[in-house]
Amino acid sequence: MKKSSRNVLLNTPYVIWSALFVIVPLGIVAYYAFTDADGTFTFNNIKNLGNYGSTIADSLIYSFVATIICLIIAYPFAYFLANFSENSQRTLMLLVMLPMWMNLLIRTYSWMNILEQNGLINNVLTRLGLEPVQFLGTAGAVIFGMIYNYLPYMIIPIYNVISKLDHSLLDAASDLGCNSFQRIIKVIIPLSKPGILSGIAMVFVPSVSTFYISQKLGSGKILLIGDTIERFMKTSYNYNMGAALSLILMALILISTFIMNKSARDDKELIV
Repeated sequence: MKKSSRNVLLNTPYVIWSALFVIVPLGIVAYYAFTDADGTFTFNNIKNLGNYGSTIADSLIYSFVATIICLIIAYPFAYFLANFSENSQRTLMLLVMLPMWMNLLIRTYSWMNILEQNGLINNVLTRLGLEPVQFLGTAGAVIFGMIYNYLPYMIIPIYNVISKLDHSLLDAASDLGCNSFQRIIKVIIPLSKPGILSGIAMVFVPSVSTFYISQKLGSGKILLIGDTIERFMKTSYNYNMGAALSLILMALILISTFIMNKSARDDKELIV
C-alpha cells in the first residue's frame, strides 16, 4: 500500500468524526441563526443581537476578571510547586486536581449553600456578632465561582511548563548577574508563556460560555450570554435567536484563540 493511501485510510476516522460532531453541528447552528421560525432566510436574528450587547459585554468582563485573578493566583503557586520535592509535587497536584473529580454542578451547588444567607460563612459572622453579608446574587459571587471551578485549568499548564525548564538557563542568568527576581522576570516568565497562554484559553473559554455558575451563585439576577442562550432554547423555544447568540459566542472564542495562538507563534519566532 502506498504511503499516501495509507495516510488517507488512517485519517478517514478523524475526518468522519469531525464531520459528524463538529462541521454538521456548526452547520445546524448557522442554519438556525440565519432563518426564522418558518425556515425563511433572514438577517433579523443577527440584527437583534444589538439588544444583548450589555449581556455580551458582562460575559466578557466577568470572564476577563476571573481569568486575570486565576493567573495571579496560579502563577506563583505553580512556580513554587515546581521547586518542591517530587513527593510534595505529587501530593499538591493531587490536591489541585481533587475538586475536578467532582461534577461542576455539585461543586457550584455546594458553594451556593456555603454563601447563602443562612450558610456557613454568615453563620460564623453572626456568631462573631457581625451582620450577615449578601454574597449570592452579586458579581463577586459569580466571579468567585468561575475562579474556584477553573483555577486548576490555569495551574496545570503553567506548572507543566515551569517544571520542565532547563535549569542551566537559570544558572547562566545567575552567572550573568541576575538576582532571583530578575531571573523570574527575564527568564522564567518569558519561557513559561506557552503555559500561560494555554491556561488563559482553558479558563476564559468555559468562563465566557458558562450558565450554571451565574444561575446559582448569581441567583438569577446576573444574566450572561450562556444564560440567555439557555433561556432561548429551553424556555421560549426561540432556537433561531439562541443559535445567533451561539454563533457570536463561537466567534468570540475563535477570535480570542486566534490572538493567543498568534502571540505564541510570534514568541517562538523571536526565540528561534
